[in-house]
Parts: sequence; C-alpha cells; structure tokens
Amino acid sequence: MSSPVEYYKSLPPITKGYVTTCVVATAAFHLGLYHPGHIALVYELVFSEFQVWRLVTNFFFLGKFSMNFGIRLLMIARYGVQLEQGPFQERTADFLWMMIFGALSLLALSAIPIFRSPFLGISLVFMLLYVWSREFPNAQVNIYGLVALKAFYLPWAMLALDVIFGSPMVPDFLGIVAGHLYYFLTALHPLAGGRNILTTPKWVHKLVAYWKLGYPTNSHVQQDRGSGVFRGRSYRLNSSSSQGFSFRRLWSS
Repeated sequence: MSSPVEYYKSLPPITKGYVTTCVVATAAFHLGLYHPGHIALVYELVFSEFQVWRLVTNFFFLGKFSMNFGIRLLMIARYGVQLEQGPFQERTADFLWMMIFGALSLLALSAIPIFRSPFLGISLVFMLLYVWSREFPNAQVNIYGLVALKAFYLPWAMLALDVIFGSPMVPDFLGIVAGHLYYFLTALHPLAGGRNILTTPKWVHKLVAYWKLGYPTNSHVQQDRGSGVFRGRSYRLNSSSSQGFSFRRLWSS
C-alpha cells in the first residue's frame, strides 16, 4: 500500500491539478483568507462589475472541510484517475477539453434562473461521475456496503442519496446533464453515424504542451477520427466488465 505522498505523486496531471486547487481553496477559506462570496458565481457582478474571475473560481469550492467534502474530493480522485488513465490515457488534452466543455456547459445551465447555483464544483464532480459511469457501465459498484448496482446507475443513485440526506438536487442534476451532453456529442452521436462535432481545439493541445502536462498530442486517436468516432471508446457502450468498486475502498486507496 503506497503512502499518501506517493499516491498524490502518482495522480495524472489534470486530476491532480483539480484536486490540489480544491483543497487549497477550502484550506484558504478556513484560514480566513477570503470569503466564499468573493468567488461565487453571481452573474450580475460578472456583467455589471466585470468580476470575470467568478466564472472560474466557483468550480474550486466544494464546501467546508467535512465528510461531504471528503467524499467529493475522493470521487474526483477515483473517477478522474480512472478516466484519465483509462479511456483518456495519453489523451491529456482531450481530458482537459472534457473538463472545460463541462464547465462551460454548467455555466450556461446555471444562467437559467431555476438552475442558479453559486458554486458549480459539485456539478463538475457529478459530470466526471456520469462520464465514468458511461465508460464503465457494467462495473459493479457497492455503495456504503449496503447496495450493489451497476456503474451505469450510480449517478442517479448518488443523486437520490444526496436528496435523502438533505443536500440540494440541482447541482447533482446539472452535472448529469452536462455529462450526458458531452458523452452524446463525443460517443453516442458518432456511433449513430454522425460526425464528432466536439473535437479538442488546437489551443488546448498547445496549452497542454506549453505547461508540459502529460501528453499534448493524441497521435493514436487522430488515426480514428477519419471515421468520426474513437474506436477505443465504442466498445465500452456494451462493456461486459465485471470490475468492482466499493466506496469503502475510497478510504484505503
């Protein structure tokens, strides 16, 4: 069993960066370095006072240090790592683009009055969870040692648990919507014969190359784009994987 430091060093770059930023943001809040209201998503302040940083900073606050914060953080570490080292292996730019697209989708959804949310970090976590559940639909998941189900149903099960425990439903639901939109545009639509209209922009590849994050170019993926779909992803829609997963293991990883 690796030490916490060794595990942290082994995290892939995008997941590591997001986990680190969320921890630093919450630690800074507890140290009294800022008030959450200064980084919350408030569209009136974004447009009237040009506080554009709010469009980004709201994704890094997952709440106070608590059990819920720990679960969200470990969800990022678990699902982000499995995605970045699995379907997105050697596709760092594509994984970063998925996160960016998810954030942009959530910002657009949050502009709708009934979906207003000052912090979209939990929604982004749920987007990762949804994409993971579609990439590994038949993986066996054990929730708190009480309920066993396929990963395909995990996002909805987690949403139901949050509602039961008194958490708001909207952040979870927004993440599921954003995750489904991404997966539809990049996997389901191309598999149905459509064109992949959500290819990773060149500027994302250049950004990854500039910061030397993982793999800036996806040469083995580019060969598959001529057919409009990633061959390496299509099999997961009917995967027969029996990979098991338990939330108890989150604490021993």
